Amino acid sequence: MSARSKARRLALDILFAAELREERPTDVLAQRGRPNQDELAEFQHAVRIIEGVQENRERIDELIATYATGWTLERMPAVDRNILRMGAFELLWLDEIPDGVAVSEAVALATDLSTDESPRFVNGLLARLQRLKPTLSL
Repeated sequence: MSARSKARRLALDILFAAELREERPTDVLAQRGRPNQDELAEFQHAVRIIEGVQENRERIDELIATYATGWTLERMPAVDRNILRMGAFELLWLDEIPDGVAVSEAVALATDLSTDESPRFVNGLLARLQRLKPTLSL
């Protein structure tokens, strides 16, 4: 698993825990402690995702709710909701991450951690955001 893939998994763990605890993701991250030298690269990317999702969460959730046909945010499994938040952040705010990578990494997380239907749902929603990206105001 690449360092960025590990970072995404760490970011998902923090975002998921923060939602369950009803705490700010950066506060949950701070409780985790500092990484060792071997984990530093993945930790830095995880922090970037966590802070970015926290900072842009209102707009991210608005986009997800708007384009998730037939699903409300509340009805989605919490893991899917947070995978979508991460994927949308990487797709729409991090220009150095190729769009295809942002989508495929989110789908991989959904495949590993969620329901059988989740990978297709995550892929479809993020692909739709990818197509609409040039027209979205962030």
